Amino acid sequence: MEAGLTLKILIVEDEERIAAFIEKGLRANGFTTTVVGDGDTAQDYLLTGDFDLVVLDLGLPGKDGFSVLRAVRAQHVTVPVIILTARDTVHDTVAGLEGGADDYMTKPFRFEELLARVRLRLRPVDRVPEVTVLRDGELSLDLRTRRAQVPGGTVDLTAREFAMLELFLRHSGQVLSREQILSHVWGYDFDPGSNVVDVYVRALRRKIGSERISTVRGMGYRLGT
Repeated sequence: MEAGLTLKILIVEDEERIAAFIEKGLRANGFTTTVVGDGDTAQDYLLTGDFDLVVLDLGLPGKDGFSVLRAVRAQHVTVPVIILTARDTVHDTVAGLEGGADDYMTKPFRFEELLARVRLRLRPVDRVPEVTVLRDGELSLDLRTRRAQVPGGTVDLTAREFAMLELFLRHSGQVLSREQILSHVWGYDFDPGSNVVDVYVRALRRKIGSERISTVRGMGYRLGT
């Protein structure tokens, strides 16, 4: 986002748990959010022209997401729309995009991927390009090739390892709790009692160096000092 500019996002989602998950993540990244849980209210809000982007579920009470999308596009509302739905057939994807959506994501999803798509849709044409390489000392992560670079050479990462390392690098020096890591890397369906974070941290340490990620007892993990 541009310095000093707060962008407003409308979240249209009738499942409270998912809506709260999205809202918490977007607010933590500096966005102003409004949540509505039905299609009729969503359409009224969008026709005000007061939002910079909408995350739109399809299966809504009242008007469904397709109907809302068609109605606002018919009124020449050009706000970027990211459809977020459990429907994953090719027919639904094509229908959503041809109906005026700018992007289409299926549930379950990782918040980091949704955030990346939100940022992409909100990027002005003349904006300075986004950073494509994240760094912490001699460790770097190329977001395009999805590879890490350490003094010993290039490291290939699995999808989860990449998501975890990206999260650590974007919050270098900060302590991240297991719940935060689970939420960002595994999405809203994570099991808070799982030890999967510890397993993946060990795997990541083997690839980038055990000294780079420290355990903060009783709190979580931290990259860097």
